[in-house]
Amino acid sequence: MDPPRAAATVLHSTLQDLRTQIARIERGATASPGKVLPFGLPAIDAALPGGGLPLAALHEATGSGADVEHGAAAALLIGGILARLPGPVLWVIATPDLFAPGLASVGLHPDRVIFAEAGKQVLAVMEEGLRHPGLAAVVGEVSGPFGLVASRRLQLAAEQSGVLAFVLRRSRRHDDPALAAPSAAMTRWRVAALPSPPADPAAPDTPGLGRARWQLDLMRCRGGEPGSWIVEACDAQGGLGLPAALGDGPAAETGRASSPSAAPPRRHRAGAARRSA
Repeated sequence: MDPPRAAATVLHSTLQDLRTQIARIERGATASPGKVLPFGLPAIDAALPGGGLPLAALHEATGSGADVEHGAAAALLIGGILARLPGPVLWVIATPDLFAPGLASVGLHPDRVIFAEAGKQVLAVMEEGLRHPGLAAVVGEVSGPFGLVASRRLQLAAEQSGVLAFVLRRSRRHDDPALAAPSAAMTRWRVAALPSPPADPAAPDTPGLGRARWQLDLMRCRGGEPGSWIVEACDAQGGLGLPAALGDGPAAETGRASSPSAAPPRRHRAGAARRSA
């Protein structure tokens, strides 16, 4: 082969390799079938690629409304998800303001959590933690901008190690444009606390002391479908519930997925639990 043709062949091969690598990074964990963690609620699982939350990937969650400043509901959602995964969790915070008993209330016992106070180095500590496949997950609390470069680095690290990554977005404004900036995260969730139902359905005028309810919005889902649902907040085992009044059946469904699944379940219709836009 003459030198010009050989050089062209090498260049073509190099470009093909680069295109493959870029496509793999952009697709993230959807590049090949991987393990997922189902919520146990068909309405939500049907909207997610593979029928559950992809594990070797980066995800985002934020609070909504008056809760946006401290993100308590979003933190409890993440805690409930991680409670259903075995293994230790690295939770990276900028300041020591996380309420550990709250995580325990949704099944994530403090004995399983390694808390790291990182100041302005939250993302760097997250990336380092994601290099350790012995962890079940790495969570980082981020305020301010969180752009494509940082999110792609975390997504790639999660994909390579197989460790679940969650970024808990913090802001003092529910309309903060930084919360809507482009990101490489596989999913982006928003959680808003709703009034609790009456403890006794026979006495609807009694102040609500029942299980807390959330509006759970899937704002973005790569390879899936955005949606919005009314759910019962995570219980002591980390499972979400579907209020009986909103379900397709006579009783509420409860998310009880205790272990990740590699086989996607059959898709279901979202049913009455999905709120209209």
